Amino acid sequence: MKLSGKALAIALLFVGLVLVNYLASSIPARLDATAESIYSLSPGTKALLGKIGEPVALDLYFSKDATGLPIAYKNYAARVTEMLKQFVRASHGKLTLNVINPQPDTPQEEKATAAGLTPQVSQQGGEQFFFGLVVTQADQQKTIPAFTPQREQFLEYDLSKLVYSVQQFDKRKLGLLTSLPLQGSSPQEMQMMMMMRQQPQPGQFVIDELRDSFQIVTVEATATELPAGLDALAVIHPQNVSPKLQFAIDQFLLGGKPVFLALDPASQYFKRQSNPQQQMMGQPPQNVSSNLPMLLTAYGIAYDETKVVGDLENATQVQTGSGGVARYPIWLSLRRENFNPKTLPTAQLNSAMFIESGSIAQKPGSTLTFTPLIESSAQSGEIASMMLQFAQPDDVSKQITPSGKKTIAALVTGKFKTAFPDGTPAGEEKKDDDAKKDDQKPDAAKPADSLKESKSTSTLFVVADTDWLFDDYSVRKFSFFGQTAAEPFNDNLAFASNTIEFLGGSPDLISIRGKGTSLRPFDVVR
Repeated sequence: MKLSGKALAIALLFVGLVLVNYLASSIPARLDATAESIYSLSPGTKALLGKIGEPVALDLYFSKDATGLPIAYKNYAARVTEMLKQFVRASHGKLTLNVINPQPDTPQEEKATAAGLTPQVSQQGGEQFFFGLVVTQADQQKTIPAFTPQREQFLEYDLSKLVYSVQQFDKRKLGLLTSLPLQGSSPQEMQMMMMMRQQPQPGQFVIDELRDSFQIVTVEATATELPAGLDALAVIHPQNVSPKLQFAIDQFLLGGKPVFLALDPASQYFKRQSNPQQQMMGQPPQNVSSNLPMLLTAYGIAYDETKVVGDLENATQVQTGSGGVARYPIWLSLRRENFNPKTLPTAQLNSAMFIESGSIAQKPGSTLTFTPLIESSAQSGEIASMMLQFAQPDDVSKQITPSGKKTIAALVTGKFKTAFPDGTPAGEEKKDDDAKKDDQKPDAAKPADSLKESKSTSTLFVVADTDWLFDDYSVRKFSFFGQTAAEPFNDNLAFASNTIEFLGGSPDLISIRGKGTSLRPFDVVR
């Protein structure tokens, strides 16, 4: 029996499709034609995978047979699986992937629960299903308890962060330089306050958040150098920082280590500590504002410590002295649309509160990448902080002339130029004995030449407010079985931990940016 020409063509086409599909599945190379390369690994991920020492096991748990499983989760599971396979291919044998379908009442389900994975509930039928990842290296284990399609644009970062973190056996060191009592009163201060019958200052919850991931190393403003071995540095409301310490901060940043810098034109903590009589005489309260002008100027960042942002659209409602309620535009209650949705620290924030914050901007001519993370609305203007000492909320609103959005927080990256082109700043004259000791030191002990430019890409996070770090503006405290507990009423704490955690990762992790989503719904045109 002979095949007709049409039947033969169909048969050959079918065989061709089978062969093409087989070859496509066999060849390790992939072509990513998406606009944002969502199916390709970033250079930072490839570099991170190339540094893996001991083998790492990836156990992906997905209950694909669960009744009523949303189609979005089925599609996302395929997306996660394919991404993990790319990780395995790029690791050159250091990663192994196991895809597990945990059935109810089985050892696999028990292992998933024991590892800390969180069961989710299907929309139809209410059946529980697992969709999480366990990453293991030796006796170290880290997890993503539950994947969600809403975080797809950060899938590569989340997976890379997990692979990186499972290889870290010791907590990273975070240097903390601040004039604010974020860690609470020191033992010496507590003893003195008890003698004076004063209440010691408690630590802020933001410090507890940071201690979950970091070993905090205190840096005094009078120090002339930074402690050795720091992985990241947080400088919050700096006061009277010695020139040599500013030089050390500059070199730390240029050396490739990330820096978190929080400044403030009007610190509420120091306003409360100030002498009312001084304010009555027109004298500004001490330590209310903070700035590091030498560093910011060199880095191409504009910041005015005498100006406060007022936002008529995002004003916070406050109680007035007469018992009424008024909108206070210099207390910013920001919403989801004020956060950059494409950056990791802010992508999933819904609300935040900033109190008499300043603003930052990129100076003309700067070659650095300036990425706004948090912005006020277009109904924003600036007002001199000195004008706020005795002004009522309604009076403040009348003084604000909208001039466009203001940047409250930004991420600055690139190759920074040093703020100290002449090297180490001169300090106090040394005593004769100290000078003789320095002369007797071998040349090998002398400090190396200072950096004039970043070795590679440097990362600086700047936020023009510090009050958002205090419990008063972020949590609601209550007593729970004799212990003080707190419930966040906005995302201030999440913003702090997201940012420091992001900056505290490896340079490879910081370089990974959020991507688009594989979901491409049709837009209604008419």
